[in-house]
Amino acid sequence: MTKFDLVIFDCDGVLLDSEMIACRADAEAYTRFGYEITTEEVARRFAGMPNEAVDAALAAEIGKSLPADFRSEIKKNVIGKYRTELQPISGAKTLLSSLKTAKCIASSAAPAKLALGLIETEMYELMYPNIFSTRLVKKGKPHPDIFLYAAGKMKTSPSRCIVVEDSVAGVTAAKSAGMTCIGFTGGSHCTDGHAQRLYDVGADTVVDSMEAILSLVE
Repeated sequence: MTKFDLVIFDCDGVLLDSEMIACRADAEAYTRFGYEITTEEVARRFAGMPNEAVDAALAAEIGKSLPADFRSEIKKNVIGKYRTELQPISGAKTLLSSLKTAKCIASSAAPAKLALGLIETEMYELMYPNIFSTRLVKKGKPHPDIFLYAAGKMKTSPSRCIVVEDSVAGVTAAKSAGMTCIGFTGGSHCTDGHAQRLYDVGADTVVDSMEAILSLVE
């Protein structure tokens, strides 16, 4: 790979081993609502997508509107689990501390959840203030908006950016933005075949460790 000017990290599933926490909370809530879906299916189909997109897709499948407080109850559940269960991806803090190339985060998570996860895992100050949520753009992943927004804020051409993403939606967004993309499969939600799914949507390479990311970037 050539030298890049900016590394854009997704957060959930790349820096935080959080995807299974969020997907389990979603699966439990939908099952209580009468639509049975497993944690694994939520992870496979919706990891990396904004909550609003997940709710819209599943409400369409269910055929009826979700309660007004549906997502707020899930958020309370996830926040509680963040404070007791959340762990950083192995090697993430070391990577962020040693990376010489400029870096930022571009995440589908809501700002409060994003900040909480980084604070709980002691990575907030390693990335502040270059932390961007899809709440800042019109369309979330798999659309490229958040990556283009982050590149603009960091004053970097998309062609000089490399994205680290764990989800199909995220890799799709990165490639649509005209960026190089490293697929990451080091999170606990990544099952057999996940690397191939990332390659199938355009990942330039796929790795399963933070050490491999550092060697590719620098």
